[in-house]
Amino acid sequence: MEEFGLYSYQEEVVERALKGENIIIWLPTGGGKTRAAVYVAKRHLETTSQPKVAVLVNKVHLVEQHYTKEFKPNLGRDYSVVPVSGESDEKDFFGKVVKDSDVVICTAQILFNALTNTEETKHVELSDITLLIIDECHHTHKEAVYNKIMRCYVEQKLKGERRLPQILGLTASPGTGGARILDTAVEHVLQICANLDSAIVSTKNYTPELKEKVPRPIKTFDIVEKRPQDPFGDHLKEMMQMIHEFMIIPPDFRLSECGTQEYEADVVVLEQRGVKENNRMLAQCALHLRQYNDALLINDTLRMMDAYRSLEDFYTTKIITAMDGTDFFLVGLFQENQVELKEIAKNSQYENPKMGKLETVLLNQFVPDVKSKGILFSKTRKSTRCLKDWVINNRALQDAGIKAAVLTGAGIGINHMTQNEQADTIRNFRLGTLNLLISTSVAEEGLDIPECNLVVRYGLLTNEIAQQQASGRARAQNSQYSVVAQRGGREERRERINEHLEELTAKAITKVQEMNPQVFHRKINELQTQAAICSKLAETRKMERRSRFAASSIQLLCRNCFKSVASGSDIKLVDNAHYVNVNPDFRQHYKVGGQVLLERSFEDWEPGRTLSCNNGNCNKDWGFEIKYKEVALLPNIAIKNFALETPDGRMTVKQWKDVAFIVEDFSFEEYCQDNFPDIFD
Repeated sequence: MEEFGLYSYQEEVVERALKGENIIIWLPTGGGKTRAAVYVAKRHLETTSQPKVAVLVNKVHLVEQHYTKEFKPNLGRDYSVVPVSGESDEKDFFGKVVKDSDVVICTAQILFNALTNTEETKHVELSDITLLIIDECHHTHKEAVYNKIMRCYVEQKLKGERRLPQILGLTASPGTGGARILDTAVEHVLQICANLDSAIVSTKNYTPELKEKVPRPIKTFDIVEKRPQDPFGDHLKEMMQMIHEFMIIPPDFRLSECGTQEYEADVVVLEQRGVKENNRMLAQCALHLRQYNDALLINDTLRMMDAYRSLEDFYTTKIITAMDGTDFFLVGLFQENQVELKEIAKNSQYENPKMGKLETVLLNQFVPDVKSKGILFSKTRKSTRCLKDWVINNRALQDAGIKAAVLTGAGIGINHMTQNEQADTIRNFRLGTLNLLISTSVAEEGLDIPECNLVVRYGLLTNEIAQQQASGRARAQNSQYSVVAQRGGREERRERINEHLEELTAKAITKVQEMNPQVFHRKINELQTQAAICSKLAETRKMERRSRFAASSIQLLCRNCFKSVASGSDIKLVDNAHYVNVNPDFRQHYKVGGQVLLERSFEDWEPGRTLSCNNGNCNKDWGFEIKYKEVALLPNIAIKNFALETPDGRMTVKQWKDVAFIVEDFSFEEYCQDNFPDIFD
């Protein structure tokens, strides 16, 4: 192990894995879990007959990182190591890639798709793999894709299948699963072990070495007093009260306090109720109240002007899409108060004191002659953009040499970063061209970000896992982990609770490790058997729910204007991914907008233009076209933008998997026969 450069604590945690046991390695962020896993993979390749190693990650950018930083440099000379993600062409013949490679690094979704795909070049069996390494394995629970893969594993294990891969899980914190007492936390850790069919190991003999190599940052609570006056927030609440009175809140419904997450949850329910009861006034007022509540939350965390602009942006589109008296009242209310809100937002004496405290924290670290690097964690993409704007326009921070950039999750949409943008940002941070990342939770886990001497959590309410992951980003000696919060506020309380839960996690893991091996394995088998039964029951209930109505008995209504635009029988499923309307008459109900641009290409389809409701001024976003096999131009619609009229009344769902009717698979041949009959003559 010495030639591989492992520390003693790493050697200790891999011992049982080297004997072929299924193991979860529990080491803190920065403790070298990936390096330990590479060593296990190397020994496995050297000592196993016909070895095949698969490394699973839960985020696309980690595929390339693990490949270039660890697996390729250490194994690439003697073994074929291949990275595969949704970004790469190899995913389209993944079965062949696995067959021809020694080590495959991929996102978990790709392996799961391969397990369920019947095409020979794409299909993979778990028995094809001899070592399965699962990064950030605490995500192996509920309906996460890691757990779907491990359900396949456990199901085969319970049936007596012996040709299954060895499991090696990696985590900095399995968490407590929401538990606040030790016994329940122990149950959670045992459930994670059962899901991964593994025991959990940590260093016992080399804890001092671990603490030396992975120093904990100095934690500070940078507390501010509540702002003495908040005329901007007060004005928003007065406007919200006017909407409450206009909309006539149902007598059986109680709204929580404005400016809270609970209030947001309440108005989401109210909007759904308005749609179900054909009450457009209730639904639209609830949607607008959610925007006002967002503005209150922004005002509590960021600048007043950020809160004002969020409303201004929202109403810019609403002004041109007003349809009825409700819309005109809501738009008019904002317009009547717009000037006054903007004037208050400009008044610096009412500014958020948290921003001043954040400035002080940053200036204390970014001092002359010190090459500081920091990560500022915030909750939403919107808040990261606002904070970057603040940094750029703050003279003191600019004079201190702070060069900031936003780092958020990749995806489709104007507010998402592309994979290339993510990679460029991290590269520039590593090189020192940037020295402050303003990030959502994407930078908490797994990313190989260089040592920072400052991590700030700002306006965040998260669990103990996220707290530990974020804290672990501050790896430089004498680094600082700052929590900027209002005295007695939710963020401070949650952070204190998380500290307790972090200790509780460690105690729970110790309890599990101290269990008699026979008792532990018996408990794991019990939990696996229970999980298998529950999974089958859930699948049965899901099928019953999906078969509740005939597709032809369902009508799809635009969620904004409530116009009926399609039948459930018009909807077909393309490649188990896209829900499209194949009825040519649907074309009269929508208009097309700008071209959708995606960073990557796909095997059988490409995006077309955006779709929106064509009913008068509605303009509700519905989805986008896809061009399938270069022939079929199909409207690909998102069910969250529609209401469903069923024989039992109206309902709404967020995802297609929750609809109460069966969607048939799309037949390309039938489509061509219906739309291009001449080619079949």
